[in-house]
Amino acid sequence: MIGKKTAPSPPHPRKQLIIEAAVTCFLEAGYHQTGVRDIAHRAGISLGNLYNHFSGKEAVLAEIARIEAQELEAFRTLLAAGPDPKATLKRFVEDYAEYAARPENAVLGLEILSEAIRAPQIASLFSGNRAGLVTGLAKLLEEGTRAGHFRAFEDPRETAGLILDAIEGRALRVLLKDAKGSAKTTLWRFINAATQVKP
Repeated sequence: MIGKKTAPSPPHPRKQLIIEAAVTCFLEAGYHQTGVRDIAHRAGISLGNLYNHFSGKEAVLAEIARIEAQELEAFRTLLAAGPDPKATLKRFVEDYAEYAARPENAVLGLEILSEAIRAPQIASLFSGNRAGLVTGLAKLLEEGTRAGHFRAFEDPRETAGLILDAIEGRALRVLLKDAKGSAKTTLWRFINAATQVKP
């Protein structure tokens, strides 16, 4: 979500420091148990300094959602590019699986999901990010169906959501050591078998 490897146009250095401190706190103690004082302490700044940049904990989370949206833009661009829908789907599955399996993304994603179930305002911060991926993936499936690469789906959006569920669920299993990193190939074979035209 806020992976350092794909950090998009960074915000003000102090804001970046606060965001990184918040992510660390959320990963260690959970969003609900983290207060703005904890974030300020972790960042090594005063509470007043934190409030100079963010109105509170939810504002920090909104910034994290914005950064995630920037990171996911590369995947939306990938889904819209390329003349071969099957090759595009394979690359998306492999690249997104790697992104989702980064510990900071997998753990923070799970933490946000658990909070979003209880707090609709948190769900609304991140729902657009996932919806963008679902839309792009559904369009790719529809294009692949028209080109004869994929079977016809009753609901391409639902299928796209299930593909994301499979990728993100596997990412958590990798984190829990219930799945091997090399299982990415197995994941692609599974999705390929589920989407390809039956002989």
